[in-house]
Amino acid sequence: MMKRRFSALAPILAACTLLLAACHSVKDLVPPNLRPPENTDDPLKQAQQRLLEATPCCTSFADFSYQSLLPWQPQPFTLGSGSSVANINGTHSYFLAFRLPTGAKLPYRIAFKSELNGRWLKSSYLFAPTVVLLDSGFQPIGSDDVSLCEHMGWSDASSGAFGAYTVNSKQARYLLIYSSADQQKGKTYWEQSPTAFSAQGMASSMPTLEMSSSGTFSVPHGPDGTIWVGMMNATYAKAVDNAICKQPPKGNGVLNTLRTALPWGAAGNTSSASDKGGGTGANSASGSARGS
Repeated sequence: MMKRRFSALAPILAACTLLLAACHSVKDLVPPNLRPPENTDDPLKQAQQRLLEATPCCTSFADFSYQSLLPWQPQPFTLGSGSSVANINGTHSYFLAFRLPTGAKLPYRIAFKSELNGRWLKSSYLFAPTVVLLDSGFQPIGSDDVSLCEHMGWSDASSGAFGAYTVNSKQARYLLIYSSADQQKGKTYWEQSPTAFSAQGMASSMPTLEMSSSGTFSVPHGPDGTIWVGMMNATYAKAVDNAICKQPPKGNGVLNTLRTALPWGAAGNTSSASDKGGGTGANSASGSARGS
């Protein structure tokens, strides 16, 4: 009796085994950058812990090396494990230090772009920069947390979290970039833009990110990541000036906006009114203007 039951179940068990093997094979065929993360640990917390445990090399502005000249156009710098750490105002941070160009015409802008650090958008974070301008004696003459705003363009160069800082002091000689305590605790507004990370994005240096077709949220700031720094160029200026810094206010609809924004909106309304009133109005006025 038992043998008969086992014989009857054998084909079912064999089919289940084949199905499980097929599922496993399909999973193996999925590229690693499209699979859900297997490590459930919070990458941001891990990065914060590594930074906290690092031994600082510098505690005062005179301790830094300013041998590198600020790039004449934005260049990428990756900060993280293996990078030097500073202790500024009691906060650990990775940093960059530059000499400023002496021949640049004042005022000029320095461009920043932070890349998302992480493969999955909702578990990613950004390195948010703080800048300090120093004079020839390494004394601070200006400092600010750079605000980051999202811009998704048609290329990697015009996609990311952008910011800018204006230099207008003749005494400025050096630039220190780090991330203050406020920056590391902050967030950047983000709108999901799946089209910006298409096949061209997958083949580039930017991470392939899992995104939804809609929705907005805030990306937290973190202690490490890749940041682009350099003198402002046309590509970055366009991205900075058109970036989204917060959720835009809701309008009255596209048609209403066009009627009030475009110059022919008022003329069109007048023309409609004239048609109802016997042919006088905008058309007559334009004819009078041509004849005068």
